[in-house]
Amino acid sequence: MKVLPFKIPKPENVTLYIQKYDGESFYEKLHQHEEIQISIFVEGEGTYIIGDCVGEFKKNDIFVIGENLPHIFKRDAAFEQETFMISLFFSKNSYGDHFFNLPEFEHFNAFFYDAVLGFEVLSNKPELSFLLTKIDTNSKYKQFTSFLSILSLISEAEKQTLSSLINLKKYDGDEGKRMSDIFQYTMTNFHREVTLDNVADIANMTPNAFCRYFKQRTNKTFVNFLIDIRIGNACKLLTKNNDLNITEISYKSGFNNLANFNRKFKAIKGVTPSDYRRKQFAP
Repeated sequence: MKVLPFKIPKPENVTLYIQKYDGESFYEKLHQHEEIQISIFVEGEGTYIIGDCVGEFKKNDIFVIGENLPHIFKRDAAFEQETFMISLFFSKNSYGDHFFNLPEFEHFNAFFYDAVLGFEVLSNKPELSFLLTKIDTNSKYKQFTSFLSILSLISEAEKQTLSSLINLKKYDGDEGKRMSDIFQYTMTNFHREVTLDNVADIANMTPNAFCRYFKQRTNKTFVNFLIDIRIGNACKLLTKNNDLNITEISYKSGFNNLANFNRKFKAIKGVTPSDYRRKQFAP
């Protein structure tokens, strides 16, 4: 099966497609699609890859993903609540080729520009959460007006850009399958020993060829990608499980050397694991 591109299963006469994902319907393979995607996590947490950005998602996080931007949201199996995501899918010409070019919608220009690289919404979240979680219960007309309100709130919100320009490319079927297999293996096994030989074998390449291949397509080395995933898991454990000590968190995140864990963590997060935890639980 070709993992990429992914076809959103919307009826032909639908301009704005609204989909709820939970349980078996939650798609956990690297994919891309022609539609722009706005997603809110109502429950759950896990890891995301959007373009060349690796990070963590949690309840109430809101993401905007541009057309043909490769991405994956992988649930944290250890989290007690089932992950539940609501997504809107649309394109700039969903309402006609010139609809969003009307003068009345000039302030949406930044939304479409920023969506190309993908971004996380950092403000206006209570208002957006209300609109996004209720939109599928409305009439078609009310869905349309709510959609415009959502675009307006996101356009005015603080944002954090996720991907980088160098990663803007479209994967074809075989290459998409290969990248998806690499990501799936890494995100499933990061807490174990992961060697270049292991991953190169999955990609059906020599280790040297794989290293070049991965760097060209993600703008980072595989080792740095693996470290990003491991540090992200450590951040989750530091935030939600105060019973584990730093050494235990280090090993559960795939580091077999505490000094190396502390060094890598500070290089990426700017603080030590202990200071990071202290800030999370500060009054």
